[in-house]
Amino acid sequence: MRKLFSTKVRIILVVALLLTAGLAIMSSTGTQSLPGTIVQVIMSPVRAIGNALTDTAEQYYSYMFQYEALAAENAELKADIAQMEDVARQADSVNRENARLRGLLNLKATNEDYEMVDAYIIGWNSTDWNSTLTINRGTTSGIGENMCAVTENGQVVGLVTEAGPNYAIIKTILDSTLEISGTISVSGYNGMVSGGYIDGHKTLLKMEYLPSSSILRNNDQVVTSGSTVYPRGLIIGSIVDAGFEETGVAKYALLQPATEVNTLEQVFIITKYTTDASATAETTPTETTAGETTPNP
Repeated sequence: MRKLFSTKVRIILVVALLLTAGLAIMSSTGTQSLPGTIVQVIMSPVRAIGNALTDTAEQYYSYMFQYEALAAENAELKADIAQMEDVARQADSVNRENARLRGLLNLKATNEDYEMVDAYIIGWNSTDWNSTLTINRGTTSGIGENMCAVTENGQVVGLVTEAGPNYAIIKTILDSTLEISGTISVSGYNGMVSGGYIDGHKTLLKMEYLPSSSILRNNDQVVTSGSTVYPRGLIIGSIVDAGFEETGVAKYALLQPATEVNTLEQVFIITKYTTDASATAETTPTETTAGETTPNP
């Protein structure tokens, strides 16, 4: 009974409140009828919700449109940056090649008897004991075995040990099996230079069989002594350390190679040069194809 009464009271209070609100609205609107006013009251929040949804939809559409425009602009900018980076890389490559060619002109100007073929490095192979490079030119370009490879500045890179029609393999100065007869340019001491694994000095060369009385100074340059394989005066490296062999009879020197083999892009193969044999015999200079043995006079 209490619940029923309580429910009836609540209904009456709600109806009274609605009537009061309706009368208040009628008094404020004047001529508008009660049903119309009620409809207006009911539709007002609906319109507000609709307007809010419309505004949200418009904002979302505007955001999506701007996002697509920004995404397209971003993609275009990325393409432009990639193109500029590619142009910059090509410019750097051209600048490096121009610098090498200028150096080569200087080398040929001081060694007019040199005939050379340029080649790009396409492969590297290196271990503790072996070090080789593969280049993109071979026998069809006049390259053969036992030809010397140098940089544009006349620094020794190594020796061609294998050649095919369109490729060749160069054993570099860091290879333990490659030996080069060298001379310390300041003092004239001669020795044999080789690469390979040197404990604590993997990237250095070792010059052996130097006289025990020889005076070895850091930064003294070592060049090729000259042979039918290596022209005289090519730069091998410079002295960074020295000591006595285990026997104590001879000295050795550690050399910093003149060229960083692992950073090279291009090399030049000396295919022909003039062998100056006057240092060993009273003969006239003989033009020699690299790799061939000069006949004894």
